[in-house]
Amino acid sequence: MFKQFDKLYGIDLGTSNTVIFEKGKGIVLNEPSVIAYNQKTGELLAAGEEARAMIGRAPDHVEITYPLVNGVIANFDKTSRMLQYFIKKIQGRPSFFRSSQIYISVPCGITNVQKRAIEETVVHKGAKKAIAIEEPIAAALGAGLRLDEPVGHLVLDIGGGTCQVAILSLGGIVASHTIQRAGMSIDRNIIEYVKRQYNLDIGERTAEVIKQQIGTASISIPERTLDIRGRDLMEGLPRSLRLTSSEIYTVVNEFLGTLVDAIRATLELCPPELAGDVMEQGILLCGGGALIEGIDERIRTETGVAVHIADHPLECTALGIGRMMGVQVSKSRPIKQEEKTEETAM
Repeated sequence: MFKQFDKLYGIDLGTSNTVIFEKGKGIVLNEPSVIAYNQKTGELLAAGEEARAMIGRAPDHVEITYPLVNGVIANFDKTSRMLQYFIKKIQGRPSFFRSSQIYISVPCGITNVQKRAIEETVVHKGAKKAIAIEEPIAAALGAGLRLDEPVGHLVLDIGGGTCQVAILSLGGIVASHTIQRAGMSIDRNIIEYVKRQYNLDIGERTAEVIKQQIGTASISIPERTLDIRGRDLMEGLPRSLRLTSSEIYTVVNEFLGTLVDAIRATLELCPPELAGDVMEQGILLCGGGALIEGIDERIRTETGVAVHIADHPLECTALGIGRMMGVQVSKSRPIKQEEKTEETAM
């Protein structure tokens, strides 16, 4: 079936992170979905980790941007240039998936026009064929769920730009709900909290570190502290500040309320039999947001439904696409050191 294509690739194209799976090799790239380019010349300077390292440190003529917004491609030219950069990194040459078939993940609920636009963009750039796969289905397969049975599964994918709640059965999506808030919105809320509470201006990377190191979804977890640095808004000078995990809990707590409301709204849309299946099977958590400490216990308490976190929540979608290619993927696959970029997608 696949012999007509030189290579098979699966791309989990996320708002904050891009993961690429190559048939025969497994996951070959896991980097932030960010690019840096020179506004004067239009030259692409860097993408992925290299571009992310420039955030908050680049001169005015260097623009650093995320070409995807809320899980959807906002700028097709910048997205294709970012993917070309990644392919050159993988293959050693800038050919854009020439003679390849591409499976690319898309958020559930987007229109057919948006799906076709993504597929046509990939084909226009050199691929022989492109197939859009809805993320919750790929994530469920990547976590090892059986979707070919008449049994309901609830998948909660907490990404960088969106949170997707989907109830799956017989290989399709029965009901779904998407909210335009996720890991990156928590970062923005942390920035606003520190600014409002302490008159201290901090950057995106500092906010992300705060979320990763002392962010929590449970007030009962032992208190932790973190020393950060920023610019004093009153004096205009650098200043240090010590934050506590209980403070960040108040920021995360509002987001969690929205998340639980989305789960309830999705369950209200599904047939009673599938709701019963969800009670029995539990909720599968994946995406970078699943790494927030105590989030599984918090959702379990709020909904009364068991919650399971996928073995590799950041890589679930890419691994699921690999299974769609007929690749046997081990759930306990050791992650290489260079693949450990969980901090970039929470």
